[in-house]
Order: sequence, then C-alpha cells, then structure tokens
Amino acid sequence: MAAKKQSRPAPAKSTPRPPAGQLKNHPAPGVAESGARLFPLLLLLFVGSGCAALIYEIVWFQLLELTIGASSISIAVLLATYMGGMFIGSLGLARVVPIDRHPLKVYAFIEFGIGLCGLAVLWLLPYAGGLYIAIGGHGIGGLLFRGLLCALCLLVPTILMGATLPAVSRWIESTPRGVSWLGFLYGGNTLGAVAGCLLAGFYLLRIHDMFFATYVAVAINAVIGAGALWLSRATEYAPALPEAVDKKKAPSPAVWPVLVAIGLSGLTALSAEVVWTRLLSLMLGATVYTYSLILAAILLGIGIGSYAGSLVSRTSFSPRTALGACQVLLAAAIAWSAYLLMVVLPFQSNDAALSSAPMVSFQHDLVRSLITVMPAALLWGASFPLALAAVARSDRDPGRSVGRVYAANTLGAIIGALGTSLVAMAWLGSQHILQVMICTAAVSAILVLAPFGAEPKRKAAGTVQTVSAVLVPAVLALALVGTVQPVPGALVGYGPGSAAWQPSFGQFIFVGEGMNSSVAISRLSNGVLNYHNAGKVQASSEPQDLRLERMLGHLTTLIPEDPKSVLVIGFGAGVTAGAASIDPKVQHETIVEIEPLVSKASDTYFTQYNEGVAKNPKTTVVIDDGRHYLMTSRDKFDAITLDPFDPWTKGAASLSTSEFFESAKAHLNPGGVMTVWVPLYQMRPETAASEIATFMKAFPNGVVWGNLANSRGYDLVLSGRADDTPINIDAVEARVSQPDYARVRESLNSVGFKTVDDLFATFAVQGADMSGWLAGAELNTDRNLRLQYLAGTGLDSNDSGEIFDSMTASRTWPTWLFTGSPKRLEALRKAAFSQ
Repeated sequence: MAAKKQSRPAPAKSTPRPPAGQLKNHPAPGVAESGARLFPLLLLLFVGSGCAALIYEIVWFQLLELTIGASSISIAVLLATYMGGMFIGSLGLARVVPIDRHPLKVYAFIEFGIGLCGLAVLWLLPYAGGLYIAIGGHGIGGLLFRGLLCALCLLVPTILMGATLPAVSRWIESTPRGVSWLGFLYGGNTLGAVAGCLLAGFYLLRIHDMFFATYVAVAINAVIGAGALWLSRATEYAPALPEAVDKKKAPSPAVWPVLVAIGLSGLTALSAEVVWTRLLSLMLGATVYTYSLILAAILLGIGIGSYAGSLVSRTSFSPRTALGACQVLLAAAIAWSAYLLMVVLPFQSNDAALSSAPMVSFQHDLVRSLITVMPAALLWGASFPLALAAVARSDRDPGRSVGRVYAANTLGAIIGALGTSLVAMAWLGSQHILQVMICTAAVSAILVLAPFGAEPKRKAAGTVQTVSAVLVPAVLALALVGTVQPVPGALVGYGPGSAAWQPSFGQFIFVGEGMNSSVAISRLSNGVLNYHNAGKVQASSEPQDLRLERMLGHLTTLIPEDPKSVLVIGFGAGVTAGAASIDPKVQHETIVEIEPLVSKASDTYFTQYNEGVAKNPKTTVVIDDGRHYLMTSRDKFDAITLDPFDPWTKGAASLSTSEFFESAKAHLNPGGVMTVWVPLYQMRPETAASEIATFMKAFPNGVVWGNLANSRGYDLVLSGRADDTPINIDAVEARVSQPDYARVRESLNSVGFKTVDDLFATFAVQGADMSGWLAGAELNTDRNLRLQYLAGTGLDSNDSGEIFDSMTASRTWPTWLFTGSPKRLEALRKAAFSQ
C-alpha cells in the first residue's frame, strides 16, 4: 500500500540552492509525516548495507593481499586506501551532491554503484594484479605501485560507502529525535557488518569462494538500491529554504572539541583493535575463524553502543557531557581489557576450547572475545551518535554535519591503525600502546568536558567545573596506566596452551613484539632451545625438530646437481637456511622473512644450530611477504624451499595455492627443485590431502619424504622438480665425500643421517601412488584459500600417524626417481621400506 504523500509542495525550480550552513529551522518534510512509519524499512536497508560492506571488505582484502603481499607495509597501504576512501566519501557528499536531490534516491544509486564496483574489482583485479606482478617489485617504486593498485581498486567503492550515511542524513530532521535516528542507522549498519563478517568467515568463504561471496554482496546491494528507490517514491522531499543569518543571535558553541574528541575515539578504537587482534589470536589460535570472531565481537559492541547512545541523545541530557563521560569510562574499559588479556585469560583453563566439536570451541572463543572487547566497543559505539547530537544544528545541512563527524572519526581510525601497526607495535609493544590509549581517552574526555569553545555562559560557570573536567580524567588515567602489565611470555610462546605452562617447563630468555608477529625464545632445563611464533613452538633444538629442519635444508641443495642460487621462504630459527647455506656449491642464498624481529632473535640465540646464516656473506635476508617476493621477482633459482607457518594460521594458505606453486615452478632453473615442509600434527586427513594434492597438481612428479617419530608420521617434506631428472645417488655420495663438504657431513651426522643413503631412505611415497588417497581432495587456490578454512577446525587433532599410514598404504618403489649402482639402489629401497 502506497504511503501517504506529503502535503507540502516541492520548491519551485527557481529556488536558489541554500548557501552552506544557512538552512531554515524546520523539520525535514520527508520525515515529518510518513518518515516515522518508513524509518524501520530504511533501518533494515542499512543493516543489509553493512552486511554487504563487510563481505566486500573481507574479499577485497584477501584478493589484494594475494597480489601486493601480506606484510605490515602492504596491509597499511591497503587499509589506508580503504579508510581514506571512506573519509573522502563522508566529507565530500555534501559538497558534490546538491541538497535538492532526494536523499533516498541518492542513497539508492550509491548502493547500485557499490554493487557495480564490487563486480568491477572482482573481474578486473586479475588483470591489474598481472600488471602489478609484471611491473611492480620492491623498494619505493614497488610501494608506490602498491598504493596505486589499491587506489584504483578500492577508492571509488569506499568513497561510495563513506557517503551513504551523509546522504540519508538529509532525509532526517535536525532535532533530537532525528539525530537519534542517525545513530540508529549507524548502529544498524554496524550490526549488519557483524552479520556480514560471520557470514563471510563461517559460510561464504568456507564453503564457496570469493567469487560467490562477492555475488551475494552484489545481490544485497541490488535489493537495497531497489528498496531505497521505492522509499523515495513513497515520500516527497523538499529541502529547507535559505534564511538570512541573524548576526545578533548568540554564537553557537564551537564544534572543534567534539570533532577532535570523536577523532581520538576512532584512533583509540583502531589502535586497540590492532593490539586485541594480536593478543587474542595468540590466545585463541591464529585461525581465520578467530579473526572473524574478534572482528564480529568488536562490531557487535559498537552496534549495540550506537543504539544506546542514540537513545541518550534524545533526552534533554547534554550530548557533549555524555560524550565526555563515555571517554572517561573508555579509559577504564581499555584498562579492563588489558587486565584480562595480560593477567587473567592466558592462565585460565582452556579445556572448552580444546573440544573435539569445532562449534563448541568457537562459542568459547566468542565468549572470551566478548568479555574482553565489549565494554570499550560499547562506548565507542555510543560516542558516535552523541558526537552527532553535539554538533547537529537545525539551520545546518545535516549531510555536512554528519560528514564532518564521520570524517573525523575515520581520520582518527586511519592514524590509529597505521601508527599502531607500522610503528608503535614494534617500537612500544602492546603494554605501552594500551597505556597510551588510556591517556588518549582521558584527553578526549577533557576536550569535551572542559569549556573549550563553549558558549560564554558555560565559560563563566566558574573554575570548579573546569578543574574537575581536567583533573578527574587525568587522575583516573594515571591510576589506570599503572595497572597494565607486560605481555606474558607464556602467551607469546604457547598461545592456547599458555594456561598449562609452568616455570619448570623452561624460562623465556627473549620475548618481543614485531610489526607482523610476536616472537619468543625459551630455554628448557636440559638446555634445549625453542623458537616460538604464532603462539606455538615453530622450531627447536630438539633432535626430532633439528632432524626435520636440516633434512629440509639438505634435500633442497643435494637433489639438484648444481644448486648455485637458493631461495628460502621463512627464516624461523634459521636452521633450514643454515643447512642450505653450507653447501659449497651454493653461491647465493636469499632468505625472505616477513617479520624483521625473527632473524634478529634467531641470529642471537640459535647461531650454534643455524650456522650463523644471517651473517654469512653469501646470504641476503629480505623483509617481505614470501609470496609477494617470489611472484614479483625476475630471478630464477636452482632450489626453492618453503618453511611457512602451520596451515591453520591465517595467511599461510596463500603460500600453498596452486597458483603459488605454479609460480615457484616457473622460477626454477632446469633441474631445479622445490621443497615444502608439511606438518601432520594438529591436522585432519582432509587438510593434509588438500595441501598435498595442491602441490602435486603443480608438480606431478612430486615425492613425499617422511620425518617419523616412533615409526609414525610426524611431519613431511614435499619435493618437486622442474623436470624429471633422476637423483644420481652415486654422484651425490661422491659430492658429499669431498673435503669441502665436511660441514655438510657433520650437519647430517648430528641428526642421525650417517650416510647420504640414510637421508634419501626417508622416502615415503610418490605422488602417483596417492591417487586413491587424494581422490576428492579440495585444491587450495587463490580463489578459495580453502586450506586455511579446513585447517582452522583441526587444532585439536592428533591423527598424524593415521594420516601417514593411509597416504603410504599403496606406495611402490619409484624406479624413475633414483639412478646409480644396482646394489646401492636395492639397499636404498630396503632401507626406505623398512621404516
């Protein structure tokens, strides 16, 4: 049934456009009669808009990370472009779109535009990415090109996203009720973002892929646009008329303190989000699901808080005072989250998180995330509508007012996100960042509670109010700063298992936070060193781990006949890179590591195990995302070895896609080899099958080498050749027997490989014999990044032995793989099959 039309006629075409800031003081006619009845429908549209926006955000970030890399610098460029577009859109709408355009029609076409941009990014990014890979590279030129690519892909759609709320604000009356409605729209948009975050992370990308997720978001945009057009036809719109400014009228209070305060609120929000994400991902396990839960928890709090702030803004209570109170409480809420993250939760029993049912674990993780972030998120959410109410005036263009508040908040968020991730995290660490955030919240409170820029009557109220407005937040902040504790070494070292850690397990001799990850080194009572990253032991001097690390390094250089140039992706403890570096035939070794802190820590503590590889003159350490380096490099290598994070770690799947393995193969010289470490622990059979099947697709002649524990599967090395050149066992033995290979022989002997035959007897199975076991395995591609979703549900798994037994059940001896004397080959076959 059509809504009742407004009785007020639209202004004549000759009506001049109102000068900025001079609007007649009356309710917007679009809301006066039918607006209240239609507002719930508009709110529903904004919920859908937020849902689509988060789906796009997650998809675009994954697509662009695959191209420009996942290093902190690349993410910073990506984030700056994304949020910069939001800033431009929020501030520019009122300056570009005339006020006489129906706001709901403008909103409709903005949504249509976002959907079209979503399709354009999806379809055109492969071409832009190909151009980037062909031209882009490292250094300042590569960095600038990354920014250009992000701007081309994201600037237009994010500008449109930033313009949605300012556009609709012109349909809302500039009264306490109308301003509260804007807060409801902001809150609804945020709650829709929660739905989009969970929908994308737990269904669309887990079951389908980035293309399917994008099409869902585009469909949502289309429905929203159609709904907004219908609403625009259901109600007329007549913009307010200009009126002369009364010069005798008392001046309005300055809005700059409110804008600065809401900007600082955005800064604390994104800074704290960076810290929370780092610490919670350590505590809960750095899976893609954990990141979705953390983001959803923060957005949920902001959405609920926005509704609460909107209700408060409708009362006679001063919104500016309420905004100041929110900032005071925010300082306490940040201190609360720090107390939970540093003192309580890491050492709380985590049995529920280790449940065999993934959904039970996710629910437990969500509760831990909510109790940590919810208090502060509620206050950030409430701050936005209160800031809107504090600056809103009935004689101002609401689109301009909303745009200024939105832009200030977004600008603060940009500074907070970039400053924290690029500078403060490595320079100050989580403890000091949270302390600075507490002080920043106090400064924000002082700005709006003290009579800065206030009307003369308020300034004359006396010094007591001013002193109280300054002292109360300042004293509270100083008291709270002292409660923030350092990050526990157990949390950095053992992540979800930190509650079980005891001092008797060993002492942490180094704990550090870098731009991309947190690193720890511990020493056990028996002298064993552990290298910790991503909340677990990634390498150690334990015999079983050293065996794998050196096995990976030596296979990499002994399989090819002339390994002059070697690429190592992932420094870790440096043992694999060190084993490769001591091969006399290696003339240059490039090690790519995403976190600068890793090589510094390992060079200090693991030198006796990694051959001092960081200081080796033929070694170059490059700080970059391994995928980005390889795919933009013009060099070719005789050997490439990949030692990434566990596949369940968010981002690790990008180093195990079909496209990445094909690129690696293309970067191999004739006779070259690629080797990859694959753990079997904390992995389900379908996850292992996915990773191995993806590798074998690129390298059909692939081989699996086993590092066994008690004759059971523990972890693996995959190897693939650029061609089918066999391994000449006699030639390798002759090579290793030369005097200049003494360090190689010593390295092999120290982990139980007394001869070359012992090393190659770790042969487990060839790819051709696993066709039955790999049947139906899901390939990990750039389009779906399926591996991280499969692996993210298997942290509780203990199936390594069963996986190894099933994958080798049909193995045969690969007569094509080795060449040499018949006697030696037969002895090698027997040794391999006896394990």
